[in-house]
Amino acid sequence: MIPIGDNILSSLGFSTAENYRAVQSGRTGLCFYEAYPGISEPIVASCIDRTRLDDCFSAAGGNPLEYTPLERAALLSVTFAAEQAGIDLAAPEVLFVFSSTKGNIHLLEEGAEARSDSRLYLWHTAGRIARYFRNANEPVVVSNACISGACAQIAAMRELAAGRFTCAVVVGVDLLSRFILSGFLSLKALSPAPCRPFDSERNGLNLGEAASTIIYRKVREEDSPQGVSLVEGAIRNDANHISGPSRTGEGCFRALQAVLKDHSPDDLAFICAHATATAYNDRMETIALTRAGLHQKPVNGLKGYFGHTLGAAGILESILTIRALQDGVILPTFGFTRGDTDYPLAVTNRMGYTQKTCALKMLSGFGGCNAALLFRKITRHAS
Repeated sequence: MIPIGDNILSSLGFSTAENYRAVQSGRTGLCFYEAYPGISEPIVASCIDRTRLDDCFSAAGGNPLEYTPLERAALLSVTFAAEQAGIDLAAPEVLFVFSSTKGNIHLLEEGAEARSDSRLYLWHTAGRIARYFRNANEPVVVSNACISGACAQIAAMRELAAGRFTCAVVVGVDLLSRFILSGFLSLKALSPAPCRPFDSERNGLNLGEAASTIIYRKVREEDSPQGVSLVEGAIRNDANHISGPSRTGEGCFRALQAVLKDHSPDDLAFICAHATATAYNDRMETIALTRAGLHQKPVNGLKGYFGHTLGAAGILESILTIRALQDGVILPTFGFTRGDTDYPLAVTNRMGYTQKTCALKMLSGFGGCNAALLFRKITRHAS
């Protein structure tokens, strides 16, 4: 299936082009916050400009008072992606797939009366997004920890392959809250400085806010498309631990094996890793890539620009992977200086260039879940 529209809404901009340019220029959206509501210590995070969000949502015809900030971000992202795709979102052949880890969980912090609010449920949020665009189909909700964005794309691929729909709107969103921040703080997982993916001095992750959308269409027989296609997707759960990744990278390794079973690693331009900058995640991915014989391929991680955007991460980072593959570039890893010596990877810390036709996107998450996506540049032309 091929992407026909996309959007990234983050601290670095409200369009894919803005975010892509920022990454290419080496600009990060991570900022130091001395105080965050309900949090007792300073944090480094990437946050969406709420004033700009409300202004843009109003300009697009929405009423900010009717929707939560998370819903506004998702709706605006879909609106921008649909403008590029040029499709009728209300059409019966269009499916909405919604990815989030926590949704409107901030409502729990606003008083006991909010705990019975249906807006707390992901199915309700997904329904509100689909109905906003007058789409009557039941949306698909995907919430599988940090691989949610990849799982959502795989769910869309399956629906289009089955012929039930012709287009799928895959939208992922998560915003920060006291609940989310305090949870990661309790795990001692947050870095007090901008994160350093795969660096030997890494000491934790940063969290970020984003809404991202990809609109996919199944490739038809009469098509002779140009661009990049999502050709394979795999999910493997090794069930290692509720929060600790496998020390052998088992699930990640098996996901890589699955997506490459019919494709040559020689065609890989680069690998966009999950790369949270925690000691265990980066080590696990390194081991999995080494086991798969991919440790000499160029590897990058994008969380030094955006932080970990949770349910949006798989979609946001897939969009940038697609853009980079299409342009023949390898994006740099912000924060990386020197890697581990015992399991060396070819991590990129400056812009590179490539003529190869495939790229891998990797994700991992709590509960031992792992996913991999394989994108291929389309070279078929009309006769």
